Amino acid sequence: MALPVKQQLIYWGIAAAAFLAVLWSLGQVLAPFLVGGAIAYFLDPVADRLQRLGLSRAVATTLISLTALLIAVLLVLAVIPSLASQLGGLIEATPEIFRKLQAFLTERFPDLLDENSVIRRSILSIGDNLRSWGTEAAKTLFSSALGVINALLFLVVVPVVTFYLLLDWDNMIARIDSLLPRDHAPVVRHLAGRIDKVLAAFVRGQLSVCIVLGAFYSIALMLAGLDFGLLIGAIAGAITFIPYIGALVGGALAIGLALFQFWGDPVSIGIIAGIFAVGQFLEGNVITPRLVGNSVGLHPVWLLFALSAFGSAFGFVGMLVAVPVTAALGVITRFAIEQYRESLLYRGLNQAEADAIERDQP
Repeated sequence: MALPVKQQLIYWGIAAAAFLAVLWSLGQVLAPFLVGGAIAYFLDPVADRLQRLGLSRAVATTLISLTALLIAVLLVLAVIPSLASQLGGLIEATPEIFRKLQAFLTERFPDLLDENSVIRRSILSIGDNLRSWGTEAAKTLFSSALGVINALLFLVVVPVVTFYLLLDWDNMIARIDSLLPRDHAPVVRHLAGRIDKVLAAFVRGQLSVCIVLGAFYSIALMLAGLDFGLLIGAIAGAITFIPYIGALVGGALAIGLALFQFWGDPVSIGIIAGIFAVGQFLEGNVITPRLVGNSVGLHPVWLLFALSAFGSAFGFVGMLVAVPVTAALGVITRFAIEQYRESLLYRGLNQAEADAIERDQP
């Protein structure tokens, strides 16, 4: 006989409180393990497919790991140095960009930007402030011994955790299933399957969309001759999971830099704008429908709220768990609504009696 609902709620409440407490106290320690788990979850279908082709789980995991290592080495050697170089160049060029903006506005709107204007003083200071902020952030990031040690540990721990979790993923799921409360196991399995479907569609699908669009924007902007094109494309691709925000932010940065670089050449500026228009069309009509699907179950506003709330409360680790927690809460909420619609509280006694009579009729 199952425990009373009130007692079950107490136990589940204690479990949730313990989870939040561990997240709060061990956030920085948990970060590489959560990242490794997320990567293993992302790669598990690939390992399963290789197993169906006849490879053992160990061979499939080793093959995936070697491929990932090769890709990581190529990124480190070819892409990351270029990104770092362009980021440094953009930080250095920021004051000059704002000075040219100030000169343009002064020429077009002399009354607006007189010597005593608050707007004029703000524009003059923004570039220098951004440059000093970026320089200080870079110095802090690279000069802190603790930060370097943490980064190295992160880079070492994540691949190891990913390898072992991917190797033992199916066994872990089976062991967790064996620990489910027997009275609720079917319902928990059903909900877990729905959560997995949402996460698979969102995490795997959106990550694929981010990679594809980031590569498209970066390559297209570099071919168009835009300075910092690789960096702008990477930024636009990285935030594509937020609908329209990736294109808006990336487009604004790219067009702003194009105006600075190609001023007087409307064709080149139009090409830069056209790249993001094409990217938006491909995302909405080709890439996202194929890789994500039309129904994911995570509303953008709800996702933004979860990322903000968990990020504010638990930092980077909170942002890592925000998506799976959001997916789980969304599925559980929809399940609760379904149960409510089947209950007497919603349907009433008269409707329940009518349904019972209808079922009893031959």
